[in-house]
Amino acid sequence: MPCWVDAQLPDVEAGKRFYGELFGWTFEPAYGSSVWARLAGDPVASLAPKTDGRMPTVWTVSFAASDAGALGRRITAAGGQVVMAPYPVGELGAAALAADPEGAVFGLWQPGTFPGFARRHEPGTFVWVELYTRDTAAANAFYGGLFHDALFGTGAEPDFGRADVTDVFPAEMPPHFLVHFRVADLADALGAVQRLGGRVQAPPFETSYGRVAVVTDNQGASFALLQR
Repeated sequence: MPCWVDAQLPDVEAGKRFYGELFGWTFEPAYGSSVWARLAGDPVASLAPKTDGRMPTVWTVSFAASDAGALGRRITAAGGQVVMAPYPVGELGAAALAADPEGAVFGLWQPGTFPGFARRHEPGTFVWVELYTRDTAAANAFYGGLFHDALFGTGAEPDFGRADVTDVFPAEMPPHFLVHFRVADLADALGAVQRLGGRVQAPPFETSYGRVAVVTDNQGASFALLQR
């Protein structure tokens, strides 16, 4: 299951101002140079400074793993790659970065003392992640092999969908994950994004999981707003 999202930004202070105003988040120091984003005191995301200017400004979703090393080996065997091998994050857990066969990047999180989201599915928190891919059948096979019970098991509620990249984005857009945050009023949230220096990439459209708009923050990181 998706268990955490974090943004890698050129300017964390600017990110705190943007997301604090947009979602009502407060912030406090986390591990290393990253900061927790909290809603009503509970951790819902994190922001971290980019360590290399060549790195993308992005939101990354992480999937829970009981053994990140073993899951990384399964990812490689299935045609993906481990971009960053598992590394300890203090006592919080272990993190890794991987990519699927089409190059879409995602994280793995092996919990220690920190399990991940304390809140989700409510306004101002993670609610969904969509993989935009050029081959949804291949994506279903790849992720179904890794996360079968969470995606396709009886009673599964995965918070994770797959769609053709051309549904919303230009055909030349590389395959990628798009993190969705829930909002109470999509029009109000879009107005706030623009007022805060972000922009609308894709105006509201209907999906099977709610009404969605794709936006970027004031530093260029893309994410989606979802109203249900």
